[in-house]
Amino acid sequence: MGKVMAVEKGEKVADIHFEPLKLKGAFVIGHIYNRDNRGGSIKCFEKQLYARHGIAFELSETFVSVSRKNVIRGMHFQRNHPQAKLVSVLQGRVYDVIVDLRRESATFKQWVSVELSSENHRALYIPQGFAHGFAALEDDTIMLYQIDGEYDRESDTGIRFDDPNLGIKWPFDASEAICSERDLGLMSFKEYLP
Repeated sequence: MGKVMAVEKGEKVADIHFEPLKLKGAFVIGHIYNRDNRGGSIKCFEKQLYARHGIAFELSETFVSVSRKNVIRGMHFQRNHPQAKLVSVLQGRVYDVIVDLRRESATFKQWVSVELSSENHRALYIPQGFAHGFAALEDDTIMLYQIDGEYDRESDTGIRFDDPNLGIKWPFDASEAICSERDLGLMSFKEYLP
């Protein structure tokens, strides 16, 4: 029988903490990360803790995207049955962007960006009524999406990432962006308004 190694006490890097963003209802969330000689573990969601911070999140679907460096995905949302999203990075780094599309909001049409990575152990909570997109900053970037709300194929849409009326500042020139045909065909902000 082989030798069994004891686990050395590691370090607890952080507790889950919630940093509100200037767009009301959106948060950057720092995950609990524990590390020891085996590796590490990340606690990325606890329903009751989120509820204590005013986030009622009911998981409806989970999916993962894998992106090459300079891929931009977005800016996506559902017109009907808007979804809340909790996004984080399992591998690599992204420049993550959200836009407030809530017409009654004091921050309507404003955007914020956050860097998410496998190293910083942060997530972005995106309430209903926002467009979401990101730019991959490294090859083989893996993004985890946890979604609250039913997927509605008919109203799944978005606004072009480079729409001048939004004025999003991306970390590289739009000419370097790798996008899907679908994303390049998304509506403009002016088309969204009526």
